[in-house]
Amino acid sequence: MSKKIVLAIGGNAIIKEGQKGTLEEQIQNIGESSGPVLDLIEQGNTVVITHGNGPQVGNTLIKNQMAESVVPAYPLDVLDAETQGNLGYLIQQEFKNKMVERGINRPIATIVTQSVVSKEDPAFATPTKPIGPFYTQEELDKILETEKISYIEDSGRGYRRVVASPKPVRIVEKEAIEALLDKEITVITAGGGGIPVTEENGILKGTDAVIDKDFASALLAAEVKADYLFILTGVEQVAIHFGTPQQQNLLEMTVEEALRYMEEGHFPKGSMGPKIEAAIMFLEKGGKNVVITSIDKLKDALEGKTGTRVTL
Repeated sequence: MSKKIVLAIGGNAIIKEGQKGTLEEQIQNIGESSGPVLDLIEQGNTVVITHGNGPQVGNTLIKNQMAESVVPAYPLDVLDAETQGNLGYLIQQEFKNKMVERGINRPIATIVTQSVVSKEDPAFATPTKPIGPFYTQEELDKILETEKISYIEDSGRGYRRVVASPKPVRIVEKEAIEALLDKEITVITAGGGGIPVTEENGILKGTDAVIDKDFASALLAAEVKADYLFILTGVEQVAIHFGTPQQQNLLEMTVEEALRYMEEGHFPKGSMGPKIEAAIMFLEKGGKNVVITSIDKLKDALEGKTGTRVTL
């Protein structure tokens, strides 16, 4: 039976560790990771693809800053939009080419997506998301002469700008996405968590922030009533005591167990933590099936053979 599946693809599927992130590398990585997703489409499932944009928006920010004496600089929400369109194009074209090779006759389209956030979100008071280049103390002092930015010292590697990472509360283009899914069109959307916007009396306005793509994917999956949310990452299964001799991979865990493991420190905020929180968000908003796994284990995870299923 056909299923509606939201796939949240991690940044490691587009730029792998140690790579520069050239266009050629990204296209090759997208092509190499497309197989398991195309298998689901070939089986008749309706698929929504979301993706990260961390390295890409960081690189775009560097270009923005280096060229601001020549061309006007753009705010972060516009850079989010640029990278969302850029990556959507690459994914859409590479997937379509692979569909042609495999004889899959299914349309695919990208929607540049806005994610509404609350002005009252506490994340705006305490920015924590590092973006862009590393600065020396001297470079930072020069920037602070003309710009008021929040920053952190990052593990002895220098200083980095930090921005707010608020939780999304509504996907603006939900109805458009649903209309495409009703036509069995494969949709690429909510790239990089979507463009962060605030809303007042129905009027939208971009804001200086970055949204976690897993939270946006969970919200979108709940709003379009997806049968499955797959949060795809670099490991086959979630584990407790990760990286130690006591490591224990988990095939299934309840929300109660997940919250306890988080309190015990098994799922750090910088890695697995947001994925677990996103899984819980999806379930609490009415979702039924959420699985965390690696993209190459997608088929086996759908069949319950691997991955980590989070349940109420």
